[in-house]
Amino acid sequence: MIRLRRKSKAIFLQNKTGKPDAKSVWIGGDHPIVVQSMTTTDTADAEKTLEQIYALAMEGCEVVRVTVKDPPDAAGLPAIVHRSPVPIVADIHFDHKMALAAIEAGVAKLRLNPGNIRDPKKVAEVVLAAKERGIPIRVGVNMGSLAPDLEKSLGLSPEAMVESALRHVAMLEEHGHTDIAISLKAHDVLTTVAAYRLMDKRLRERETPYPLHLGITEAGLLRDGTIKSSIGLGILLFEGIGDTIRVSLAADPIEEIPVCWSILKSLGLREKGFEITACPSCGRAEISVLELGRAVEAIAREYTAPVKVAVMGCVVNGPGESKMADVGVAGGKGKGAIYRAGELVGTYPEEQLLGMLRLEIEKVIAEKYPDYVHEITSAAV
Repeated sequence: MIRLRRKSKAIFLQNKTGKPDAKSVWIGGDHPIVVQSMTTTDTADAEKTLEQIYALAMEGCEVVRVTVKDPPDAAGLPAIVHRSPVPIVADIHFDHKMALAAIEAGVAKLRLNPGNIRDPKKVAEVVLAAKERGIPIRVGVNMGSLAPDLEKSLGLSPEAMVESALRHVAMLEEHGHTDIAISLKAHDVLTTVAAYRLMDKRLRERETPYPLHLGITEAGLLRDGTIKSSIGLGILLFEGIGDTIRVSLAADPIEEIPVCWSILKSLGLREKGFEITACPSCGRAEISVLELGRAVEAIAREYTAPVKVAVMGCVVNGPGESKMADVGVAGGKGKGAIYRAGELVGTYPEEQLLGMLRLEIEKVIAEKYPDYVHEITSAAV
């Protein structure tokens, strides 16, 4: 059983557009764990960036970060913030003017390390402006960018990451800004896990339960990055640590979102979209489980209801697995059996199988997930 989630302070994210219906998200507290990603477009190109933001949002991303490295990026921000369907986080590093421009553009949150700005007066200017506009700040520490003195005294260690983050947090607290989130990312899973565990301990000792943003930085290409992120984030989430997550892949950011949701669904922390169980390849299979599974995945993209579907290659495990799913399909030679709630619905020719499966899925949505009934007509259009 997953350990009780750590108590954290809730912070509020909403683009400052003046629109009453602007999308808002809470991070921390008793709110659901939030899925995040980052654009790969040139922020100066507002149209392309918005196109990617909309694609991420449609996939289930709830907060999107964009880089703001120079004046052209800052110039693209107002249009992005105003039209974005989700809260926008501005990624700032060294130039305090970019942070001020992002605040002026109305971003929902800043991601920065105050120590990188260096000048205490400039740090104070940014922090006070963010506080006045009600804009939270994420202190994001990566192993590859530790302060030289901490790296020298503590090495490349979880302790150095935590001390670096707390040093930056203190700069915000000094100016009365406490709407803070913290991230501690390394490319190494064990180092990252140790850093978050230590930070959780230190925050409890300080009685400052800031929410934690989880991620394995530079996790790698799609396969290895997915594995490393699933293990690292899975361990921490299982221990009740974490309020928002990003899976950082060297891939199209759209690829990150299904991985995030799969991690959360696997731990029973969020429900969105189908949970597909598929049997492994074996000599009993009388149909291509891979092809059948991919066909079911294609159907799944049309719905967000949390329907559980079992895809089986033979009738040996089909009935048993289907009892644990909302709908099950077990393939055979030129035909297949469909089950709903463990009961056999019927056996159908292969060419009718997916159509009948969709029909049973929509019956399940209508009966078990009434809040998603609108998806049935949407999928039919």
